[in-house]
Amino acid sequence: MKKIALASGILLHLYSYKAQDTVQSRNLQQDIALINTNSPLKESTPFFKKDWVKKSVAPAILFTAAAATWGEKENIREVRNRYLPNFKVKYDDYLQYAPAVAVYGLKLGGVKGRNNVGRATLSYGASLLIMGILVNSIKYTAKVERPDGSKNNAFPSGHAAMAFTNASFLHKEYGMVNPAYSIAGYGSAAITGLGRNLNNRHWVPDILAGAGIGIISTELGYFFIDKIYKNKGDNLSVLSRIQGNDYPSFLALKMGTALGTTNFLKESELDDKKQTGFEGGLEGAYFFSKKWGVGADITFSSFPIKSQRITFDDGQDFGEHEIKTQSMGFLAAGIGPYFSHEFSDKWQLMLKVTGGYSATASGKVFVKGDNIDAPNHELQIARYKPKPAFRWNTGASMTYKFNPGLGLTFYTDYNLINSTIRYHFSDDIKESAELDQELNNLIAKEKISYITLGLRLTAFF
Repeated sequence: MKKIALASGILLHLYSYKAQDTVQSRNLQQDIALINTNSPLKESTPFFKKDWVKKSVAPAILFTAAAATWGEKENIREVRNRYLPNFKVKYDDYLQYAPAVAVYGLKLGGVKGRNNVGRATLSYGASLLIMGILVNSIKYTAKVERPDGSKNNAFPSGHAAMAFTNASFLHKEYGMVNPAYSIAGYGSAAITGLGRNLNNRHWVPDILAGAGIGIISTELGYFFIDKIYKNKGDNLSVLSRIQGNDYPSFLALKMGTALGTTNFLKESELDDKKQTGFEGGLEGAYFFSKKWGVGADITFSSFPIKSQRITFDDGQDFGEHEIKTQSMGFLAAGIGPYFSHEFSDKWQLMLKVTGGYSATASGKVFVKGDNIDAPNHELQIARYKPKPAFRWNTGASMTYKFNPGLGLTFYTDYNLINSTIRYHFSDDIKESAELDQELNNLIAKEKISYITLGLRLTAFF
């Protein structure tokens, strides 16, 4: 009996111990589950979704573009001199302020923006202060001569910096109300920058750098004032959040490298290599559904022509000479159907086919040699004038959207122009009836095709 009682006690004790262990084990597992449920591990934000990264993209692109075009700034100015050498319209002195005037006009009109007028003014003032310090400290350190030779304070453009500071001010205050405000602000800023180039007051890199400084100055101005107020806006609760549109209508600024697939002056025998140039312009489309729309573009592209070496071997020693041809420039516009497909909220594919008009700049042909008694040892022997022609264009693009209203687009386009070029030679040749008849009626039909690879800053509306 004692043995049975003793065995029962031992078994009961073992059972109680096991039960207690099971309960403890169960409670431990439950506690771990509870901790995991109530205190989830903090997930890291992907790099390209970080707020500071998204805000740095546009200035980084502009600064990179300024550096990339620095070595070509004189060639780009030469294009301006050929198209609009006498352009003098000072609209850029006034248009730079238009976005800021629009902000205060909207506020006085009772349109709710991100902030009330007092705080908006503080943010704007901080932005202007940062922009002024950056622009002037660089201007009077770099001491870059203006293209018109007036002063040594070209880089960066103060007008462009002011214009893009004001455009970013409008975007900050009213871009979330309607993306059209942002598009209008940045559009006017871009036209201001173009005016600085057309008026021969700034090189293209000056304008691009100024634009980047303007945008980043506004971002910093708002950053510091938001820290003081400890929030990101007075009226955020009463403003509707930015919502993606059902249709992918857009307006974009674009710039890229253009790669010739043919020798542009092959029939004229003025080049023997395919050219590499640049392209810039505006592009936009209005979509009637999620897939289909009609779009158009206005682009300018320029291609330098490599000099051709010639040697006179008619028994006289004239030495080596070069035939130099001014770069070819194309101002084109086209319209046609666009197709869009969204892979996700972030990635969008777009295809297009357009047809339109292309005007080509006239140019000059020189012979250069050490024994030529002329400035730069160059003598003009001819000028060329291409006729306006039809341009056929097709392309594809892929856009990464930072948010539903703004994206960065990689694009590739193919362009084809069948150009007819007439050559007119110098007055000296006209003195010979035979040479005048043969040379001044010279017409060459050139097939001009090139592929463009570039980036667009795309605003959706």
